[in-house]
Amino acid sequence: MSAKSNALTNAQQSSAKAPANCVFSSFRFPSGLKVKNRLVKAAMEENLATIEQVPSQTLLTMYRKWADGGVGLILTGNVMVDHLAMTGPGGLALEKSSDITTFTQLANESKINGCKVVMQINHPGRQVFSKMGGKVLSASDVALDMGKHSHLFGQPKAMNEAQIQDVIKRFVQTAQRAEEAGFDGVQIHAAHGYLLAQFLSPLTNKRNDNWGGSIENRARLLLTITREIKQACGAGFSVSVKLNSADFQRGGFEPADAQDVVDMLGELNIDFVELSGGSYEAPAMQGNTADTRTLAREAYFLEFAQAISAHSSVPIMTTGGITRLPVAQKVVDSGVALVGMATALAFTPDLPNQWQNHHGVTSALPKVTWKDKTLSGLATMALVKRQIRRVGEGKSPQGKLSPIISLILDQVRTAKLTKRYRKRFSDELS
Repeated sequence: MSAKSNALTNAQQSSAKAPANCVFSSFRFPSGLKVKNRLVKAAMEENLATIEQVPSQTLLTMYRKWADGGVGLILTGNVMVDHLAMTGPGGLALEKSSDITTFTQLANESKINGCKVVMQINHPGRQVFSKMGGKVLSASDVALDMGKHSHLFGQPKAMNEAQIQDVIKRFVQTAQRAEEAGFDGVQIHAAHGYLLAQFLSPLTNKRNDNWGGSIENRARLLLTITREIKQACGAGFSVSVKLNSADFQRGGFEPADAQDVVDMLGELNIDFVELSGGSYEAPAMQGNTADTRTLAREAYFLEFAQAISAHSSVPIMTTGGITRLPVAQKVVDSGVALVGMATALAFTPDLPNQWQNHHGVTSALPKVTWKDKTLSGLATMALVKRQIRRVGEGKSPQGKLSPIISLILDQVRTAKLTKRYRKRFSDELS
């Protein structure tokens, strides 16, 4: 038996012997999907699609590394439901007419080592860079306030009824294609200031029709999409939601709103809700808020997740800054079902396997503390994406990468990918 086989067997035995409240214990969702442990590779921005907006070989290699590294579940980086509404160039898009060959390969690579895989599906709404072009839609015509960097984003148009119905249809079609490609489920992204979060937040939803006003109306789009996906896909297909615990902006989406939405989603019998927080304007997912609230140094949103989990029948997952096994265990001990990790797994893809043998292993997170918060956030994302590219190209993770060099490299790469994107879709973008 090879060393790799021995490691796998040991991990399986550890999981089988793990007590019910251990991070290495298995978990079964309402849909019937079962994961071998509570550790989840959460979604990250990757920008590793081909010109056809499908997974590249670099991305396939990276996902195999994560699956082999010991997580029980992989959530993909966001896959867009409309190729003309992208968070940035180099992103994946899966539509009714898309070729799913490489998406099937991505699902297969993600399922080695007993891992399961769920595709995160998304629409950016107003969070579209001006240079990208395409559709810049939102609940209302409220533009992003990024201070002196606001010009980087397009001016959104308030969606009409036909556009809302089109988005609903697109989410459902993408979920059906994901199921066809072999994914175990989909996660509907309704956090981080993207379109569905824009409908949920009173800061961006100023509508006075059935899609705005009360929390029931602001949640209507998310609930409709969730309900129709569950009706269109198989009974064993996992459907989950990523939701903000709060916007971390004054007057925005609050924990009480999150509790209400989770309760509404519970009536639809979804598999789990991942609680995160923030947006481009207030990147709480990177540990920074735009109001007076202070986040924990690790497991940023655990307090919110624990409170909601205590009053909900829906399994809860939380993500944000987790790098150490004791913190991951604290999450599970608090009653939260799943532990999401993102940046830590970009820098240490096999961290769960390492934890099986050495409980004290940790993964350092990049921390950029520049005065300009927007540039700081972009540099942090650039560091993560650079690390993902390294590992996807077969290189070892590198602990000390320069934030400024990483940001410059990312900006140059983004410019090239944007030019490629605009050239390919020039007729549709004009």
